[in-house]
Amino acid sequence: MTLLQISTRDTAAGPVVQVAGELDHTTAPELRDLLVALPLQPGRRLVLDLARMEFCDSSGISALIVAYNRAQAARADIALAAVPAPTLRVLRIVGLDRVFGLYPDAETATGS
Repeated sequence: MTLLQISTRDTAAGPVVQVAGELDHTTAPELRDLLVALPLQPGRRLVLDLARMEFCDSSGISALIVAYNRAQAARADIALAAVPAPTLRVLRIVGLDRVFGLYPDAETATGS
């Protein structure tokens, strides 16, 4: 089991949250707590960089939905970058690929 590691950085487009490790029922609350406290500004974009995420269960998908709701409440945009294939498959099955902007990497998502 790989513990969850979360890091944040600010870009001209908005904050980038990098998620590494396993996003599951044990670790998803950590991401949700960070997202609730993360300052977002209208018109900016929150990017969740999932390039180093190794696993995501339904609790992890719920945390992504929390991120979406948080961005909507702040009148900000949200994008997922480098979504691993198994997680992308789940997003497509449940229709969330039509809700989130999907990008190949964080640089593309932020326009850097």
